[in-house]
Amino acid sequence: MILEISTPLAVAARCPDARYVRAIDDSGSFGIQPGHAELVTALEVSVLSWTDGDGVQHHAAVRGGVLRVIGGQRVAVATAEAVVADDLETLEGEILARMRRTTTRERTARRTQALLEAGALRLLYDYFDPNSVGRLG
Repeated sequence: MILEISTPLAVAARCPDARYVRAIDDSGSFGIQPGHAELVTALEVSVLSWTDGDGVQHHAAVRGGVLRVIGGQRVAVATAEAVVADDLETLEGEILARMRRTTTRERTARRTQALLEAGALRLLYDYFDPNSVGRLG
């Protein structure tokens, strides 16, 4: 089956003869072989591994994303960031730790932005609400 891992900027990895793909979503680790049922799932920040047609195992750290099995013969992964390396220890250590920190910072920034936007909307509502004249000070 064909495996393709894409980021917004490039195709990080492409394997035209993948025999097995292992990934992790919020329910845990799972495997995909040729003929797998259609599937769409959200990936965790994790290491995705695959075995090519020669039996060689490869790995990519992915910063979350979406994995889709298409027709049992194609696995497409879209992720914000992917680092491909055969050194599993480095991927599971340094790279995943950095990706988790980045993901946490982005979530915090989005949460802060949402709170600021909600506060601004409340102020605008109070300002334009004829029943709240004088409450803004």
